[in-house]
Amino acid sequence: MRKLLLLLLGLFLCVPYAKGEEKRLSFANDVMPVFFKAGCNQGTCHGSARGKDGFALSLFGFDKRGDYFRLTQELIGRRINMAVPAESLLLLKATGAVPHTGGQRFKKETQYYQTLKTWIEQGALNDQEEVPVPLQITLDPPKITFAGNDKETPLSVTARYSDGSHRDVTRLALFFSNNNDTASIDKNGLVISHSKGDTYVFARFDRFTIGSEVIVLPEKTDYQWAGVTPANYIDERVFDRLKQLQLNPSAVADDSEFVRRLYLDLAGAPPSVQQYKRFIADPRPDKRALLVDELLKHEDFTDLWTGLWAESVRLMGGGYTPVATDVKAAESYYQWIHSQIKQNRPFDEFVREQVAATGSNLNRGPTNLYTMLVHAPRFKPKEFAADFSQLFLGVQIQCAECHNHPFDRWTMDDYYGFVSFFTGITRKPGAEPREFYIYNNRKASPVRHLVDGRPMPATVIGGESPVPAGRDSRIALAEWLTAPGNKLFSRNIANRVWAHFFHRGLVEPVDDMRVSNPPTNGPLLEAISNRFVETGFDLRQLVREICNSKTYQLSATPNATNGSDDRQFSRSRLRRLRSDVLLDSIIKATEWRRTFRDFPQGTKAIEFYPRTPGDTSQPLWRDDFLKLFGRSSRNTICSCETKGEATLSQTLHMAVGDNVHQALSSGLIDRLLASDSKPAEIISELFIRCLSRSPSAEELAAMQALVGEQAKSKQPYQDILWALINSTEFITNH
Repeated sequence: MRKLLLLLLGLFLCVPYAKGEEKRLSFANDVMPVFFKAGCNQGTCHGSARGKDGFALSLFGFDKRGDYFRLTQELIGRRINMAVPAESLLLLKATGAVPHTGGQRFKKETQYYQTLKTWIEQGALNDQEEVPVPLQITLDPPKITFAGNDKETPLSVTARYSDGSHRDVTRLALFFSNNNDTASIDKNGLVISHSKGDTYVFARFDRFTIGSEVIVLPEKTDYQWAGVTPANYIDERVFDRLKQLQLNPSAVADDSEFVRRLYLDLAGAPPSVQQYKRFIADPRPDKRALLVDELLKHEDFTDLWTGLWAESVRLMGGGYTPVATDVKAAESYYQWIHSQIKQNRPFDEFVREQVAATGSNLNRGPTNLYTMLVHAPRFKPKEFAADFSQLFLGVQIQCAECHNHPFDRWTMDDYYGFVSFFTGITRKPGAEPREFYIYNNRKASPVRHLVDGRPMPATVIGGESPVPAGRDSRIALAEWLTAPGNKLFSRNIANRVWAHFFHRGLVEPVDDMRVSNPPTNGPLLEAISNRFVETGFDLRQLVREICNSKTYQLSATPNATNGSDDRQFSRSRLRRLRSDVLLDSIIKATEWRRTFRDFPQGTKAIEFYPRTPGDTSQPLWRDDFLKLFGRSSRNTICSCETKGEATLSQTLHMAVGDNVHQALSSGLIDRLLASDSKPAEIISELFIRCLSRSPSAEELAAMQALVGEQAKSKQPYQDILWALINSTEFITNH
């Protein structure tokens, strides 16, 4: 028996050297990529938080040391059979030789099988020395243009390692497409065209994701450019893109379409009859640019953008003092934001002061960034860091809390280093129960890494060096965040501004900017971002240049080439009005004196924010109309909180709800009748009030027929006003 044991031990020790000339496989660089390619460590399989069927791997292999332990030592002899490698449960399950929830992942004749089998034959060893790690991957070709459907092009993926070496990892990469209807990509990297359009296909290897742009054009075409002359750099980038995709822009919108669009976007409500007529009658050739300048100076622009920013930072006022969001604190923050927007303070300074703010929440407005983003009795660094990153950078860094970001370049080190910027944020009770003094405790300990427990000093995402000891980490963060060279910040803000004026952002959703969610027009986003920085982060100047572009001023009417375009801004798309803009539009069109809960008479919907005697750590609207029509509940920082989808309930409310009924009964029709205006004049005024245009001859004839002999009665005119408010033309910007 003793001799038999010695013989078996000798055989075991000899296994690693049985193939003396064979290259020693690396667990990190040869074995782990097989699990990655086979999908074993994805979130739907063993990479889930709880693993699968009693076996867990780290998501996409971010914790290689832990994965090695679980494979070889957690249950010794169960998953790895050193005596008969081919009988290892790891291989039997992967090839489907025994029951496996995940099914067959690969066959015996594949290189994936041979890699795992050889590694086991060599002793199933971990890497004893530090091995090269991937630093970057490249995808070739970086751009593909197909002429016709059902055409094919293979992609290759190359990884660059820390020792300077390069390796073809195509067979180990994962592939996916952003739009399979336009072009798909198979598991081996073969791209296939399907229909006209543009998309991206992606490759992922290790922690890196990279994309190639794919454009599919008709095989035969008689396309000719028929666009307008560019007005500025925005048009140049948009039109260049349209030419690549063989799209022509629609014609420029007429004055009526333009003036309504501009007032809704810059003032938050359509023009009055007087404002409309003045613009239409203006003979100056540059009257559009002059109107843009006029509205940028108006208080309505300040109110609109104050309201948009207040929504972004979850500004709410409550009466539950431990949350530090008392109504007085909320109003202090709101008025500070309003003053900054009004004076057109450079946006970098506007943000920087909030990030570095210290003082009382009641009288130092910008300190409330640290009370409003996360509504809770105690400050929560992790939650705050996630919201901060999503708001100011458009990066959902929280996806890297438990594992490296599955669809971007951010790692767990990035996440925990970023959280440490906020571990020292302290709310000190002030002179009265509702007052808190906000400051940063520089001696606070950094957060610890989830995997190995090491302290992670404050470090910006993507940064290599932490903030020097003793320095206020928030000052360092504010300087990095708003630096002219920080494209994460400038691209994010520029994209959010762009999205306000179009049906979507260049990156959509606007708060999910990542490698695997590229802009529809990269050169355009780069251009407006750079221009934003060049002008000193001037919000009004960026808005001015967008509104003066031909792209913004295009008609909503499609042409023969752009009917299906919803990504490249070849025409104006119908945009449902935000709930507050819709309500303010009804109020202005009907001269309704509507009130808002806890706010004085004359408050506009865009100025209204939730105030409650209770807790603000829950969804709040405080107005049924705004809630029904999709206003943000401010329960999270996500841009998805603001909803633009139409619902049956909205349709019914517009048709028979109290708000529209009260607006119709506000006295406007009585005043028009008292002016002794003729029916045609009243009808025309109602059209201008609601739709910013005069009725067509057919519309006017139909409306006059409706009035008939009831020219002095309110009813037919109220019916006309009701129909106009309920029209798609009224509830959309176009």
